Amino acid sequence: MNSTLCLAVTAAALIATSAHAEPGAWSDEPVRIVVTFPPGGTSDLVARLLAQYLESEFGQRAVVDNRPGAGGTVAADYVAQQPADGTTLILGNNAPFTIAPTQFDTLPYDPVESFTHIANLGASTPGLFVQPSLGITDLDGFIAAANGDGITYGSSGVGSITHILGNAVDSALGITTIHVPYQGSAPAIQDFRAGVLDAFYDSMAQNAAMIEDDEVVALAIASPERSVRFPDIPTFREQGYDVVIENWTGLSGPAGMDADMVATIHETVEYIMALPPVIEQMDTWGISHTEMSTEDFNAFVANTIEVWRPLIIAANVNGG
Repeated sequence: MNSTLCLAVTAAALIATSAHAEPGAWSDEPVRIVVTFPPGGTSDLVARLLAQYLESEFGQRAVVDNRPGAGGTVAADYVAQQPADGTTLILGNNAPFTIAPTQFDTLPYDPVESFTHIANLGASTPGLFVQPSLGITDLDGFIAAANGDGITYGSSGVGSITHILGNAVDSALGITTIHVPYQGSAPAIQDFRAGVLDAFYDSMAQNAAMIEDDEVVALAIASPERSVRFPDIPTFREQGYDVVIENWTGLSGPAGMDADMVATIHETVEYIMALPPVIEQMDTWGISHTEMSTEDFNAFVANTIEVWRPLIIAANVNGG
């Protein structure tokens, strides 16, 4: 794999002044925040945090609706078909908006035109985790194990960011591992804990407790530089493999939403993201927030499709 694997699409390049609006509740009805994965994963955690503060800060009732399946396209298709009245939103991420457009020959929605991409929430970096019992302490050991008895690894689904990362690592290291897809990271971690899997890819911060309790060995992080929170864990790049992949999250709704409502939701989200306890919690999960205007967030989503396309094609994850 060539060195262009590095994904330099960052929110910082797309910062712009937000539309002016007063934050607050925008609907008398409860708002449904649809999540593309089962409970327990990063997207689910962020959605529940957002729902909590929407109600406590603004009295905007919100519920989380987990609709996993088909690389996030089940949830995205559902939201695209809902009324554009602000009562149904999606906690979006790479899966249905960045990866699916290349993964699937056809989609029941357009990743840009079928949605109002309202606000960027942040981005996190995944890493590679292995069983302590394997005695692997670096990527050289991982390569040796893969070339020996073989390595099984879990991902959050075919075509998910963790699957793309697993394929990218295989290509960069010149190995072949055995991919075991799940519907979300939580069930993959559960099987890892049960000893079913040798390894898995997932958000670094989400697995902080397992790292601290020595339940996993974190071999590498897919970020350009070492994490401030995990300074002892080397990057893939410093071990000689140019693998850098970022997982973004954002809040979107169906196409055609009222501009004033969109501006209110955007300002409400930005207000919540700036609250000290929210910043602290997002830091704990390893999610870095950068504000974007609604216009630039739409452009960001569209751009990620093209940047990721060669990686997805290389991963051979066409879903038909």
